[in-house]
Amino acid sequence: MKLSTLTERTPETVSLEIKDPVDPKALEQAKAILSEIKGENGVDKTKLVEVATRLGDIASGGSLIATKEDCKKAFESLPEEDRKSLVNIHNRVKVFAEAQRKSVSDMEIDIPGGKAGHTVSPCRAAGCYAPGGRYPLPSSVIMTAVTARAAGCDTVVLASPRPVQITLAAAHICDVDFMLCIGGAQAVASMAYGIPEINIPSCDVIVGPGNKWVTAAKSIVNGQVGIDMLAGPSEVLVICDNTGNPDIIAADLIAQAEHDVVARAILLSDDEQLIEKIDVAVGEQLAALPEPNQSTAREALTQSFAVKCKDIDECIKISDDIAPEHLEIQTENAMQVGKKCANYGGLFVGELAAEVLGDYGAGPNHTLPTGGTGRYTGGLSVFNFLRIRTWMRIDSKESSQGMVEDSVRLARLEGLEGHARAAEKRRV
Repeated sequence: MKLSTLTERTPETVSLEIKDPVDPKALEQAKAILSEIKGENGVDKTKLVEVATRLGDIASGGSLIATKEDCKKAFESLPEEDRKSLVNIHNRVKVFAEAQRKSVSDMEIDIPGGKAGHTVSPCRAAGCYAPGGRYPLPSSVIMTAVTARAAGCDTVVLASPRPVQITLAAAHICDVDFMLCIGGAQAVASMAYGIPEINIPSCDVIVGPGNKWVTAAKSIVNGQVGIDMLAGPSEVLVICDNTGNPDIIAADLIAQAEHDVVARAILLSDDEQLIEKIDVAVGEQLAALPEPNQSTAREALTQSFAVKCKDIDECIKISDDIAPEHLEIQTENAMQVGKKCANYGGLFVGELAAEVLGDYGAGPNHTLPTGGTGRYTGGLSVFNFLRIRTWMRIDSKESSQGMVEDSVRLARLEGLEGHARAAEKRRV
């Protein structure tokens, strides 16, 4: 093949390339920040202000929080069409998340002598992070906060550094309880430990994408609080055949590449001519992209690649090995091909199902597993905020005796005599 923009690889040279999402230097720095701001009963407000000011989150004398009134004013200041789009996206994500919540419910079954079951209940407080760096992401506000609300969390804390008006407006329509105007490790620590002086509660779960310091801090607090995932660079993989539209596929690859200089856009096809046409289209569309988007995308594309496969089944095999964050299928019988794929974060079936529509609120969440972790986990959902807890009750001593005797016997086989004797106390 003759490619000028994309890098050509053969099927044999493609590997999973799982990398540790936690940057060692960022981890060291995050630990130092957490140590600096943590007090006896949570984050010390004075120390937090010092760190947030030093790192550029807030101006000298600025506020750590934006009030509900600030967020409301930001929403009202937007043009009507912008407000309408935010509300539309909010509603679609809310409908999907509420349907997810309804898909799991309390249940109980009969057991010898009694009943057993599980209950489904939300955690108390959710911490949501929305990036505010190269590009502010109000969509991440909606994806995280709406999902927490749909799960039933009583309190939602949102953190985003230097929030612009659209971010504050998104916080308003999501009805967040607290809006922290800070980012990085200091934001994660504030949500994990709470800020007692300004009534910010410690959160039970912290979710949302962020930079390497956010990821590092999430790895530190994980265990004390729950987290959704340790996210790495964003990625898209497109499987296509000779029915694919080069201009559309090129646009989708570029859309992913402009996220970050470390993002990856991967193309798999059984049609060499289509790959060459897509490569030309990528070059043409890149040249027309404004800055800084163009430079970011060009850098990302240096670590992206295209693979000519012998058939679509080989495309599927390579895709399953990579387990991409976003998987687009642009082939004949796209749904059939998609159903054969086993590992991915989110699946986008057919030419019309652009990954960017998922980014901006078709319904499913856009916070998805990266770096091959789609092999064993899924994206952010209401289930990240829910606890499924089991219970059992014995009503009839006589009817439970078979279970009692089995427990006595197995306990002694395991060498746990105390367990055996506790079970024996339940004999008739």
